Amino acid sequence: MMFSAKNEFTRSPVSRAALARLLAVLMVCVALSGCKSVARQSPLPPDAKVLAFGDSLTFGTGVLPEEGYPAVLQSLINREVINAGVPGETTTEGLKRLPIWLNEYEPKLLVLCHGANDLLRSLSEEKAADNLRAMVRMARDRGIDVLLIAVPKFGAMRSPPTFYEDIATEFDIPIEKNTLDDIVRKRTLRSDTVHPNAEGYRLLAQAVAKRLQKSGAL
Repeated sequence: MMFSAKNEFTRSPVSRAALARLLAVLMVCVALSGCKSVARQSPLPPDAKVLAFGDSLTFGTGVLPEEGYPAVLQSLINREVINAGVPGETTTEGLKRLPIWLNEYEPKLLVLCHGANDLLRSLSEEKAADNLRAMVRMARDRGIDVLLIAVPKFGAMRSPPTFYEDIATEFDIPIEKNTLDDIVRKRTLRSDTVHPNAEGYRLLAQAVAKRLQKSGAL
């Protein structure tokens, strides 16, 4: 009796089940291949110092000192978080100031939120990106992990410039990309046209804490 191997394969329930499993595995592999790996960080010891470095968004303009994101973050992660924010500072000025703070406090982690004043003053985005790269490199060369917070453009176009994500990819560091953008879009979360209010800073601190958990720092 003549028969077709192909027909026998398609008629076999076991073969169909095996084929279905194979297709499922292939689909998972394809999906995973399109996903970016999560940037990993070293666990923060309980006595680790975290340096929150930036401009007025880090300083906490518009709220009381205990309501700024560094103070709220400290309560969330149970590590000392040092507020190293200077209102009005550009990335060029920040790059000059950063080594002083790194030498003084010797942090295990740098949370870098900078560039707002460069964008507000329409300064060179290429220069701002180069300055941020230099800050990240300076910290990494000292064995300090870095978490980057993307700052949106202010005005009609509020989304963060692409260089933030480019830097995060280049150095394989975690980035909190959209939270600050989401906050400044909502009047109920702002103290003025640029700065968050207490609730906005609290949401930013929560987002940073979650990012640290995902990276393995906590």
